[in-house]
Amino acid sequence: MTDLLRQLRAEMTSLLDCFSAPAVLLCADYSVLAANQAYRRVFGDGKPLQGRRCYEIMEDAGYACRQGGNHCPLDACQSSGTGQHVVHSNTSGNAQIDLYPIRNDSAKVVYFLELLTLAPQLTALPAPAMVGNSPAWRDVARLIRRAAPSDAAVLLLGESGTGKELAAAAVHQASHCRNGPFVAVDCSGLSETLFESELFGHEKGAFTGAHSRKTGLVEAADGGTLFLDEVGDIPLSLQVKLLRLLETGHFRRVGGVEPIRSQFRLVSATHRPLEKMVAEERFRQDLYYRLNTFPIMLPALRERLEDVPLLAEVILQRLPVARGLHLHADTLELLRRYNYPGNIRELRNILERAALLADDVWILPEHLPTNLQYLSVQESGPASSLTGRQPIPGVGEIIPLADLEAQYLRWARGNYGGDRRGLAQRLGVSERTLYRKLDALRSNTGHAVES
Repeated sequence: MTDLLRQLRAEMTSLLDCFSAPAVLLCADYSVLAANQAYRRVFGDGKPLQGRRCYEIMEDAGYACRQGGNHCPLDACQSSGTGQHVVHSNTSGNAQIDLYPIRNDSAKVVYFLELLTLAPQLTALPAPAMVGNSPAWRDVARLIRRAAPSDAAVLLLGESGTGKELAAAAVHQASHCRNGPFVAVDCSGLSETLFESELFGHEKGAFTGAHSRKTGLVEAADGGTLFLDEVGDIPLSLQVKLLRLLETGHFRRVGGVEPIRSQFRLVSATHRPLEKMVAEERFRQDLYYRLNTFPIMLPALRERLEDVPLLAEVILQRLPVARGLHLHADTLELLRRYNYPGNIRELRNILERAALLADDVWILPEHLPTNLQYLSVQESGPASSLTGRQPIPGVGEIIPLADLEAQYLRWARGNYGGDRRGLAQRLGVSERTLYRKLDALRSNTGHAVES
């Protein structure tokens, strides 16, 4: 390495560190000449970056550069001599790439400056599992299959926690945009200024703190699906800008003057009564009609309780803390009776809590929240004594629970015709727990108990 090249690398590295985003200086053969700290922090793997090909570095970090239909901006920059702007879709995230030619005294392009912006929430989702066999849920699946292949705007309606984002992902996966990004925009909880910047992006210097240009989620959704979640929370002043985007396909970044085109499939969702908001002039009527081309109402979980066993099984399979756990029949019966004001999200929380409390392979009724356990008491009705109640076989009075368990274990072992594993399953305990209880029974009574 010549001293001149070493000096150039040191000076260029110092200059590149002025950028907060990952920045790298490339040669015509795609090799890295210098990189700033942000680039080394994101793409560094402990090996020297200088001299390595940029696309190899990107691919090692999970950002496919020449796969999945992505186009290399350096190739286009070398042929045209002009700056390039592309967005690469990847399984690890999406990368916005801005590439600029660097010329020498003879106006010959000798190097290339590459700036990268890694955007979150842009990865394409795997095909979602639309779980349910109830008539209400089959109707939803049928409507999704009808709407997905078209370009019609889909509006998902329903209470919070009914699975609207899952349904939106299902529309995306069944559409012609399935190979593009699925970009979810949470329209609630953002200030007007921040929301506009998130949606449309901003130019460098557009406002205090805008140190570099930012790609908005609308631009990132180009070629894919834009999912506007809780669209009823969009500020009224921004609804006209969103309407213009939907009507023309163009928008401007905050602080920008050049129109930018973005083509995407639109899916929106809300739990708010948009028709009432339109009547109260809290939501634009023209935007409502633009969003409401193909409405789909998602039923509340209380309207499809027959789906609870299947939903619970799938949720348990996806919870790391629930591996190897099963729902006892009594537990499942209680879950079927509950009305779930929080819908599927509440069911998931109930199961995760129960899985943390379970000691064996079974999730038992006592692992459920108190309000669900109370459902069985409500069915039985209040009672202050055993008078008039159905007696427990072999027990004529209130006795200690330990004695009752001992009597029941003797009866169960003597009357069950299967093996110990089958008996443990019927009792809702693990085989090891049953063996321990039978062993303790032998030790305490001095009588042999078949095991």
